[in-house]
Amino acid sequence: MIERGRKAMIEAIQIIIATVLFFVMMFGIGFILNMLLKTTWFPIGLFVVVLIGLAIWAPWPDADNPTFANIGTYTLVYYIPITGALIGAYVSGWAIRALRKGGYKMF
Repeated sequence: MIERGRKAMIEAIQIIIATVLFFVMMFGIGFILNMLLKTTWFPIGLFVVVLIGLAIWAPWPDADNPTFANIGTYTLVYYIPITGALIGAYVSGWAIRALRKGGYKMF
């Protein structure tokens, strides 16, 4: 019983760390893309397009016949870090917009 609780705690810590890492990674990538391409919400659109492509075709051996039913095979453990990454992409757009409103011409 104690082993099961310890395993659950380790998995929870892994989910938290993965979510923070995905948030920081998407914030950084989104911030750089926003600076280079002078767009605000491009990283969110790119993230959604890439995510849909990967979610449908990547993990199944029968990639010749992908369906949206494949997305239903993911569990909550997969969706939490993805949500963190999406929030990171949004915050990068918000930060660039705030910097532009603040008068920084570089962004």
